[in-house]
Formats: sequence, structure tokens, C-alpha cells
Amino acid sequence: MRDIRRRSILAGALAVPLTAGLPASSATATTHRTAENSPSTHHPSGRRPTAPDADALRAALAGLPDADATAALVRVGGTGGRWHGSSGVHDLESGRPADPHARFRAGSTTKVVTAAAVLRLAAEGRIGLDTPVRAHLPDLLGARFGKVTVRHLLDHTSGIPAGDGLGTTFEELYAHRFDTLSPQRVAASAGAKRPEFRPGRQQHYLNINYTFLGLLIERVTGRSYASEVSRLVLAPAGMRDTYFPGTDPRILGPHNRGYQAVTGTDGTTEFLDVTEWKQADRFAAGDMISTTADLERLLTGLFRGRIVPRSHLREVFSVPTRIPGASYGAGGLQRFESDGQVYWVKSGGRYGYNSAIAATSDLGRTLVYSVNSTDAKSEDANPVVGRIITAALR
Repeated sequence: MRDIRRRSILAGALAVPLTAGLPASSATATTHRTAENSPSTHHPSGRRPTAPDADALRAALAGLPDADATAALVRVGGTGGRWHGSSGVHDLESGRPADPHARFRAGSTTKVVTAAAVLRLAAEGRIGLDTPVRAHLPDLLGARFGKVTVRHLLDHTSGIPAGDGLGTTFEELYAHRFDTLSPQRVAASAGAKRPEFRPGRQQHYLNINYTFLGLLIERVTGRSYASEVSRLVLAPAGMRDTYFPGTDPRILGPHNRGYQAVTGTDGTTEFLDVTEWKQADRFAAGDMISTTADLERLLTGLFRGRIVPRSHLREVFSVPTRIPGASYGAGGLQRFESDGQVYWVKSGGRYGYNSAIAATSDLGRTLVYSVNSTDAKSEDANPVVGRIITAALR
């Protein structure tokens, strides 16, 4: 089995172990086997997909809440069979079991929805992938970025630097969690800076690329990002429990509380409730609330050509070939190879919540998870996430 840190690319910002314990809970992993083995007619690696390892997945979810996570929701699917389960608690105060159908902040998995909407508009002839972005947004993008195209935004090769934010540390951001920073201001601040590099020469994953894509969708269609993406992507995918909260700091509907571990000057750790938080500045790059079932529908609908027409579906899996080490494609997904099998993945992390989607192009194996990490923006691997990935991809 390959190193867990290598597999943790699926999770993006992960969590580090903490020394402080969480309140004891009697909640255990609840699992659901929804289908038995089914034959596969084709698999790129030549291997027949196996059924999800239910025992390994149950073990991966056992013991929550702990210092690394308070809850976890997992769905594993594909032609080899299906499994879903949950573990942990809804909240630390009551200790009642986590809701397995809960909504959560999906973070940067939003980018896959944004990319799909752009590719669908491109298929309709309303957006040109190789059209300069300034042709649509000259008021937000300076002349220095005149050669940046829509495709450069999609695969993070634009060279546009990050825009303004509400802080860099957790403490700064938490103090401003109910403030509103508009995507227009974020984009304008980035568009007034100097380029990081010439477009198409490097790949640098940044939210700003998808902030511009969201504003592009609005400019081209004359409708809000939320309404247009709901029409183009959520509806054909059947994502009925997904929405974009905008300036509303709440998670509407059933959800499990999110926490951030904060160490005090005396060395003790407090678990701060970070469930309510405005994410408007994340916009088309990360301001989506969803469920594991809906994100599984996104993967299935996208890869089967029900969202992006087949004339443009190849763009979902296109990665720049002339940039060494490039892994992000025009579909908002990242190419990841493990044990000879290629997965297309996207992770997301907002304080209190980590999520990820992953699938082989033939949907032989899919994985969706949401983990209520207690340090969701850490760059170190969260042990709970690592266990889930190892169990799901074995």
C-alpha cells in the first residue's frame, strides 16, 4: 500500500493530530451496503473492479469523535459495488450520532461545478475557451493580462495572482467571519497586480482563477452565478440538496457542526464551533453547500456526459502537456495516479469541513467523503482522511 501522504492529495487541506481529547461518545460507525458486486465490461488498468472493502471502511471510520475529526460521511461506489457509512457526532454538546445525510461546506469541490458550467456554455457557443478573458471583463482584469484566456483560468495557468482577503491566519479570518467581501472586489484587486508568470507557462492552483470564471458566467449570461449554475449543472445532475449560500453564514437544512481546534496560552485546546461563517468571497471557487449523495451524482452525471455535452467532455480530462508537473485539467479536477490506476479528484477545505470527490474515468470506482476535521486548513495529513482513502482505494 502506498504512503498515506501521497494518497492524501484527494483531501487538499488536511488535519494534524492534536494532543487534547474530545468528549467521549458512544457513537460508532453506521454503514450501509447498497448493492452487491456487478460485472465490469471494461477497466483501463485491465483489472476487474472489486467490491468496496466494508470491513476496512468501517475500521477507517471507527472511534469518532477524536482529536482529528468529530464526524465523517463516506460513499464508495462503482461497477464493483456500493457502500456508504457515517461516524461521529452531530455536535460535541449533545453527542448524538452524526446525520449521515447532512449538508456541509464543500469548499473547492465547487470548482468542478463551475468548470462544468463554463464547458457547457462553451458547447453552446456562448463562451470561447481560447477567447481572452478581458473581452468580457475589461473592468476587472488589467491590460497586463490581455493574453489570459478562459482555458488558462480553467486549468490554473493564467498567472493571475491572488486577490484581497480578510486575513491570513485563523484568528484574523475568524474575527471577520461575518463580514462580506465581494468577489468583484477580490477579482479587481487581483487584476490590478502584476502577473506571476506568462499565461500557459506554469500551473499555479489559486482560487482567483475560478472567481473570474464565476464573474464570466454572470457577464455572459446576464444571470447570477447561483441561478445559472443551478440550471446548467445542478438540475441535470439531480443535485437537489446543493445550493450556494452567498452572504448567509448558516448551513440550511440538516448538518453536523464544524469545529476548529485552538490552543490557548496555557497549552489547553478548545474546540471552537465554526459552523456559521460567510463564504461569499470564495464564490465560484468554494462557496457551495452539498451532500455526499449529491457530489456522487455530480461525478456520475459529469463522467457520463449528462452535464457537459460529449463534444466537450474530453476537456474535463485535459491536462496541459507542456508544463512539467501539471496535474489540474480544464474540468476543475486533478489527475492522480495510484497503483497504476488514474483517478480524477477534487478536494475542498473550509474551517470545520474537509471534503473530496474522486473517480476513475469509467466510474469503476468512485469516492466521496466529508470529514468534520478539527484543523481543516492544515497542510498536514489528517489521519481520518488518510484511513478513508486507503480503505476506499484498496
